[in-house]
Parts: sequence; structure tokens; C-alpha cells
Amino acid sequence: MSKYKIPRKLIYILAFFFSIIYLVWRGVYTLPFGGSLFALIFGILLWFSEIISNFTAVILIWSKNKAKQIEKPEIAATEYPHVDVLIATHNEEVPLLLKTVNAAVNMHYPDKRKVHIYFSDDTNRPEVKELAEKFDVGYLGLENNKHAKSGNLNNALAHTTSPLVATFDADMIPYSDFLMETVPYFVGNAKERAEDEQIKPIGLVQTPQSFYNADLFQFNLFSEASIPNEQDFFSREVNILNNAHDAAIYTGSNTVIAREAIEAVGGFPTDTITEDFELGALINTKGYKNISTLEPMASGLTPTDIPSVLKQRIRWGRGVVQSVRNLHILTNKNLTLQQKLVYLNGFLYWWSFFRRLLYILAPILFTVFGVMVVDTNFWNLLLFWLPSYYFLHLAMQDLSSDIRTQRWGEVQETIFAPFLILPIFLQTIGIKETKFKVTNKNAKQSKRDYLYVLPHLILWVLTVVGLVSFNYGKYGSEIFYGAVITFWLLTHLFNLTFSVLFYLGRPIYRKNEHFLAENQVTVNYQGQSYELKTKNISEDGLSFVSTAPLYFPEDALLNFSIKKGDYQTELTGKIVRVYREEEDWVYGVALSEMTEAVYLVYLQIIYHGFNRSLPQFRDPWVTPFDLFFANLKERLQHVGKKRPAASAQPTIPLNQVIQLTDFDVLLRDFDYQTISFAAAENLKELQNIQLQIDEVPFDLEFLGQTDQGDYRYRVANLSDIIQTVSFKKLIHKWVEKGDESDTNSFAY
Repeated sequence: MSKYKIPRKLIYILAFFFSIIYLVWRGVYTLPFGGSLFALIFGILLWFSEIISNFTAVILIWSKNKAKQIEKPEIAATEYPHVDVLIATHNEEVPLLLKTVNAAVNMHYPDKRKVHIYFSDDTNRPEVKELAEKFDVGYLGLENNKHAKSGNLNNALAHTTSPLVATFDADMIPYSDFLMETVPYFVGNAKERAEDEQIKPIGLVQTPQSFYNADLFQFNLFSEASIPNEQDFFSREVNILNNAHDAAIYTGSNTVIAREAIEAVGGFPTDTITEDFELGALINTKGYKNISTLEPMASGLTPTDIPSVLKQRIRWGRGVVQSVRNLHILTNKNLTLQQKLVYLNGFLYWWSFFRRLLYILAPILFTVFGVMVVDTNFWNLLLFWLPSYYFLHLAMQDLSSDIRTQRWGEVQETIFAPFLILPIFLQTIGIKETKFKVTNKNAKQSKRDYLYVLPHLILWVLTVVGLVSFNYGKYGSEIFYGAVITFWLLTHLFNLTFSVLFYLGRPIYRKNEHFLAENQVTVNYQGQSYELKTKNISEDGLSFVSTAPLYFPEDALLNFSIKKGDYQTELTGKIVRVYREEEDWVYGVALSEMTEAVYLVYLQIIYHGFNRSLPQFRDPWVTPFDLFFANLKERLQHVGKKRPAASAQPTIPLNQVIQLTDFDVLLRDFDYQTISFAAAENLKELQNIQLQIDEVPFDLEFLGQTDQGDYRYRVANLSDIIQTVSFKKLIHKWVEKGDESDTNSFAY
């Protein structure tokens, strides 16, 4: 182990040492004092940005090396205290709230009489009160609320009394073990403090934010199978590191808070639009420690359109800046130095977008507009910059997690940069956003969203112009001397291309999100029963997998018995799509309308537990360049192509030559109801064909020609032959032959 630690420490030391030398050199020798006022101001801002970037990197290195694990205490069932569960709602629709409260009432607890669930509704809606009554939970309505979510939650606190308070956003669906995984920390901490008064009391336990649908980075960039949710880096890594400083950041939902800690700071703060961030910091100022757990215990809905996600980030950024000002972070005597650095780092994060834009513009100004913002020559730049960049890159690479790399972080910063700079700047100088805006989780795609690509498209064009004009006509040593500038132009071009692809988006075909899920499912039809597994499930459909093709008549109503853990329910539905995936047959099902009792159980089957269909960690073998080319490939494959028509029957590729009357034809494929031929002769005259294949008699009726020129016939006597032994043997033979060939070459 010592052999491994020494090189790491050496890398960190060298990164720090060379960065200090580089930054001092940059400030003393490279600022463009001989240029225009604009060049000088830009040069100073660029230098200051590099200082901040290095500072935040040092904080990350320091936090990573101070990281500590927390262990959940074991407590007796009788020791679990009363807890109030507050579901904060503003204007969310009842179907969304139903999913949350349905999961909340199914949470495990030794004595469920100690769990008190409430809707905290700041619009006092009768339909929400009716929903509360249906689930036998409390309802706390509020009218004329002037303090947004803070006012709503403070009103709920005034009407409840439990020592612990769990807070959930309206769309966050708790898992059944949420309370069992969070409450023991408070009980165990109280026992430890009874023996040692020096131990800090726990103020809150934050569980990671997680989402059951793909975020826009995953979806728009065709990366649902390769990269985790964009927010996972903070929730499941950075906030875990904050445990070392007792300063895990409160993110507003999926959290249990000690009531005494909330009361100690005077309730939820009302002078900020991120009451969660500020409340967590205020709790720290009163001597409490905040911790974050590693495993998600609830999942929510992340925005699926560009305007909504931008509004969400603007609100978060403005709120953090506002709260840092309110708390006087740097001069607050009630925070430790470590805690100040945690919250300062949160503030500096929202300025990373401004820094990113400066980095992009610097080489553009020089190569396109002739404005020099760094006054130096190639050899000096190489001497001072290269060692700093190299060792800092090694240090950050060593710190790169299984969730996000430095390169992917730069891409994400570039995507948001043009839209966050002005709001963060205005908030910093005291110009506030006057109206609280709840993120719209139900917004849909619009053609107007394409307008958001314009800033990145302009920067992309300028970067290409700079790259070409700077290198055009140069040879040999001239290209070498410009290598640093070319390197940065290419780096920014890569990030900007990702950004353009992000804002170009991707069409959404599904009404509801489908989740990969291998649940037990029994398929029943007319006395036949099949024990199978689901492939994915959604609120209006599911798909199941069979190793052999199964035939169900068109529009046949099938019965399904689906089970997951303690939950089991009966469903009905029709097959709408069948396709081949490797050696399996996948059947897509449109579910029939359900009774409310069935629907509530099915919701638990869908949403209970972390959505494992989305990656929790990045694939270490997939680089950003791999993602880039995969993205381009996906887009090019769909250019000018319509979505393929769905087939409701398993299609078996045949490619078998048989004799038909006095000439040969090629059996192309078979989908139970129809069979198609390829032939040199014109088969239109053969309206009816009687054909025997391996002792199976087929009565065929001509339907027409396909777009590929094949002749398609209906199997008129299917009901007579389908249950025969010879037919089943023939199907088995055809499937085996198809497996021997390249089945993936056929599109369904």
C-alpha cells in the first residue's frame, strides 16, 4: 500500500508546486499591459479564473484525502421515534402526487403509528385534500403564501410535533426502506452523545438525489447506457466527501432533519430561493453536523426539456449565491474553516461557467480578432504552463471517479455556460430574481428549443475559423510553435460540438418512461401458461422475453401476473410489437386500463427501488471520444428515416429455397400469419397456393407485394396446423437455422 500512496502524494505536491509557479508567472509576466484596455481586463479575468480553477481543484484533492466512511447504527425496533413526513406541493398534478404518497404510505417502520405523513400544499387545493383523505394522510393547506417553499414547510412545522422531519419534493418517490436507512443515525448519535458530550448532534441526514428517467445529457447525447445522471457526481460523490467536514449540503428532498435543529435556526429561511442549501449551512452554525449517505433512497423526475432544465439551474445558482451572501460565509465565526471551504466551493462552482466561457473566448480573440490576452512566447509558455497542466491533469485523473471525469465535466460546463453567466452575475451584485419558479417536470419538446443552440453554434463557427486561419499556410516549425493555441482550440471545438448536439436534441416517441426490469411474469392465454421474465416496464406497458417464438392471435387479450419482492398484481394487455434481440424474442405489450387498486400495486412494482436500467457508474472503457462518435453514428443512422413499423408477431427469417410448382422460390420470412417469397417469376397470378413443408400443409392466399418486391401470402389454415407436432418441429427447425445465420442482419 505504501508503494501506491507515495506516487500519489508526489503527484499532488508537484501539481501544487508547479501550479503556484505558473500562476505567479502568469500574473507578473504575461498580462497584456501594452495592449488595449479590453485586452488587459480580459487578461486579468482569465488569470483570476485560472487561480480559482486551481483553488477548487485543491479543495477537491483535500476533501478526497480527508474522506471518511459513516456506518449506520444498529438500533432496537422500540427505539425508532415519531417522524413527520412532509410532501411539499405547489402546483403539481394529482397523478404525480399519487405516486409519491402511494410510496410514502408503503414505507417500512417498526410501528407505523409513529409515521405521520402530510401533504404540505401551499395552494390549498381541494383535489389534493381529497387525495390525502383517500390515502388517510394529513393535509396542511395554506393560502396567500408569501415565502414559497419555506413558507409552506414552516406552516407544516407549526402544525406537527415529531422530533424528526422527513422532507420530500412532490415528484420524489421514497423507497420502502427510506426511514429504516436514515432514522437510526439520529438514535445512534443520541446514544453516543449521552456517553461523550463532545460529539456533535446530527442536524440532518441527506440521501442522494436520484432519478428514474434519463436526464437530458443521457438522452440527448444517446448515452443512457454509458454515463450516470449529471447530478450523480455531486449527490453520490462530492456530498459524500463533505461528511469529513460535517457539512453535507441539504438538497431539499429525500432528507430527515432533527426538528430541534430547524427550531434552533428559526425555521426554514425565507430570504432565499434555495432554502435547502441555506438551512443546511445554518444548522452547521448552531453546532450540528450534517451527513450524507451513499445509497439513494428515493427517486424523482428530472426535467425532459431544455427550457425547464435551464430555469432549474438558474434558480439553483441564484439561490446559492444569495445564501452565501446571507450567511457571510467567509466571516461567519460559527462555521469551521473546513465548512467555510465547503460552502465557498459551492459558490465558486456557479462561477465555473463564466470561467469556461473565458477559456473558450481567449484563443478565439487571438486567432480571429487579433486580440492578445496572454503576452508571452511559445518557449516561456511551454516552460511554465506545461508542467503545471501535466501534473494537475495527473492529479485530477487520479481523482476521477467512477461517476465523472474531468473531460466530461468540461463538456457539461460548456453546455450550460452561455445561459448561466448573466443570472449569476446579477445575483452576485445584488439584483435578485423576484419570483420563485417551480421547475416544470411535464414540459414537452418544442421546435423553439432549437434556438438555444445559437450561442454554441456561433462559438463553434468562430473556433473553426480561428483554427483554420491560425494554421493556414504554416509548415513545420510554425505549426509546432502554435501547438498550444491549436490544442486549446481543438479542445474547445470538441466540447462545443457536444453542446451543439445536446441542443439539437432527440425525438421522444414514448409517452411514459420504460425501465429495464427483470421481474417474474406469468403470461396466460386460453389455458396456456408461460413463466417468463420482463425486459422493461412502464405505467402503460411492459415487455417480456422468451427464448422461443410464441404465437398469440392479433388483438388477443393476454393475462399477466407480475411480481417484484412483496408486490404482486394481475394485469391484462395486447401484444403490439415483437422483435428479435440476440437469441431471445422480445414482446412489447400495451396494458389495458387498470382498477385503482391494481394500479397502486403496479406503481410500487415500477418505482420501488433504484432505477438500475440507467448506469450508476461510467464505463471506464468508454471515453468522451467514444461517446462523441457514437452520438454522430446514432444521428446519421436516423437522418431521413421514419421510425420502423411495429410487427405484432415474431418474424422468423428463413432464406430457404423450395420448389413451387415447376420453379424455385426463396422463402424469405414467416410471422405465423403470413409468409413471404422472393422469386424471379411473377407470382401475382398464383392467388392461392397449397404448399407442404416438412409434413406441414400450408394453404396460402395472396396479399400483395412488399416494398422490396417480395410476395406475401396469408396462412389461411393457421388455426388447423398451429397445435400440431409437425408444425412445432418445423418452427424449431426454422429458428435453429436462423440462429446459425446472422439474425442481427434482419431488421424488424
